Amino acid sequence: MAAHIYLLDTNILLAALLAPERLPPEVAASLSDSSNTVYFSSASIWEVAIKRSLKREDFDFSPEDIHQLALGTGFSELLVKGEDCYPLVDLPWHHRDPFDRMLIAQAQSLPAYLLTTDGLLSQYSELVIHLTLKS
Repeated sequence: MAAHIYLLDTNILLAALLAPERLPPEVAASLSDSSNTVYFSSASIWEVAIKRSLKREDFDFSPEDIHQLALGTGFSELLVKGEDCYPLVDLPWHHRDPFDRMLIAQAQSLPAYLLTTDGLLSQYSELVIHLTLKS
């Protein structure tokens, strides 16, 4: 079986770290398979920080804890670099969320499969894998 490169959107990152039982079993297995590379974007930590600062009930954890937990799990951090922003100029406006748009640009530039709970993102690329989390 060939190794894969994955980039996790914020919802998948949080599920993988805090409630892995919500992930489809084959996805959980892929994320723990050491032959695969699993990235999380620094944009996701930024998103967690913003939502935490808004006192959202579904973000009752600190960005520091999520960041350290992701690194401790063996996921690799993908930093947002200036050149990551260049493709955003030409990216269609299927989606307006700036974090998701950055993740699309990063996934395309790696390239990596973007694992997401947002079905709208599939319009961007065959690299987008839409997942449904268990309740």
